[in-house]
Amino acid sequence: MLSFFKDYKYFAIVFAVLSIIIVSIIYNIFDVYKPLPIYQPAMVNTEMVDSTIQYKKKYHKIADFSLTNQNGETITQNTYEDKIYVADFFFTTCQTICPIMTDHMVQIQKEIINDPDVMLLSHTVTPEIDSVAQLKKYALKKGVNDAKWNLVTGDKKQIYQLARKSYLAVKTDGNGDAYDMIHTENFMLIDKKRQIRGYYDGTNPEDITRLIADIETLKEEYK
Repeated sequence: MLSFFKDYKYFAIVFAVLSIIIVSIIYNIFDVYKPLPIYQPAMVNTEMVDSTIQYKKKYHKIADFSLTNQNGETITQNTYEDKIYVADFFFTTCQTICPIMTDHMVQIQKEIINDPDVMLLSHTVTPEIDSVAQLKKYALKKGVNDAKWNLVTGDKKQIYQLARKSYLAVKTDGNGDAYDMIHTENFMLIDKKRQIRGYYDGTNPEDITRLIADIETLKEEYK
């Protein structure tokens, strides 16, 4: 009797291992859909989040906004209505991470150029320097397609609040200016409900590849 169970024990182990292998193969073959997470303030590094919302665990969305783009046009949440978009924060005179981030945004622009569901949005963190004319000059230099990508400036308080309370993407400077901020390398993927679905290092080519793939994953939700 003991020998019988011993024989079947080995059979059960082999069967379990084979089952795991078969399930893994099937999973990969059919590329089972896995939805992207929905980021809430409580899930993000507290350095990036305004203290008033750090506890928030659900229902977070990008707030309404009204800013001005490189062509002097008013850009609001309605401009991005029913769109997936990638957002970031930058400034035109930055000589460190911004050129790399912008080059990667250009790469993403190439990937989505014929996709009507996807756009880009870059906010300056130095609106006192980045006037409409300055943004236009920068846009022309970098090859920004006006139909796909808005570089926006406006009231510094509003941009600060968007960065800290909506996109959860910048640090405060701590130099005494209530609305001063240090932008980070973060790119944010925003869905059609104005929810954050991903964070990416805008200076890292591997993260850009992942972001482009995640855009396609997110689009599956709307089919």
